[in-house]
Amino acid sequence: MSLTTALTYALPHRLLSSMARSLAYSDDPRVSRWLIDTVTRKFNVNLDEAANPDPRSYATFNQFFTRALKPGARVADADPRSLVMPADGRISQLGKIEAGRIFQAKGQSFTAAELLGSDEDAKPYNDGLYATVYLSPRDYHRVHMPWTGTLRETVHVPGRLFSVGPAAVNGVPRLFARNERLVCHFDTSFGPMVSVMVGALLVSGVETVWSGEEIPAYGDRITRKDYRGQGIQLERFAEMARFNYGSTVIVLLPPGVAEFAPQLGAESPVQLGQALATLR
Repeated sequence: MSLTTALTYALPHRLLSSMARSLAYSDDPRVSRWLIDTVTRKFNVNLDEAANPDPRSYATFNQFFTRALKPGARVADADPRSLVMPADGRISQLGKIEAGRIFQAKGQSFTAAELLGSDEDAKPYNDGLYATVYLSPRDYHRVHMPWTGTLRETVHVPGRLFSVGPAAVNGVPRLFARNERLVCHFDTSFGPMVSVMVGALLVSGVETVWSGEEIPAYGDRITRKDYRGQGIQLERFAEMARFNYGSTVIVLLPPGVAEFAPQLGAESPVQLGQALATLR
């Protein structure tokens, strides 16, 4: 384990993330411009793809960080049977959920039940598939629907806010099942589907298109919201949620419904809209 990763065990995660949130939402131009310039330069952000490519026109760093893309910058895979990639970034891991466990890194795994906060919620995904997509600070930070789905329930699972960078993924046991996260359950034409928005150190918020801000407020207990009967349907490739800093989204699929695109593997760079999997 790296020294930086080891130090994160002792850091006041929520305090640091709250401080980062204050900076991200500051409308002081000296603060916002410094943050935007720093991130743009350090992470080589491609502003040519942004609907608004002028970094000086964003009132806050958060507005810049959650910027929309220009029309046509991303398109959904042409095969109507393709489940599409939910975000820009890279594949951390993907594969089969074996004996209820999801592979994180060499020597590291966690259970689907731990991730979702419930043994019952994990049952439909026994022997199913998972895909973990890491969004770096340079990436587009809105998460979209892999497939058309009707929102059934969200589950806010409290936890820590470890970094989700490669060093932490390799070094922190059960990382994604320990970090604070928002579990989004959907009903689809092939059965249930889950998208999990995993928070991280300095991630100061998760927002959804149906209810706005979900994290914070940081939780101290599991909170469920039932959306059955409300008719909240999101189309394949439609925006679902957004992060206010780089993090991770994990998609779970039930067994027997799809096969991953053959070119995908650990560390594969990916873009929103490309084929994630194909329905059988």
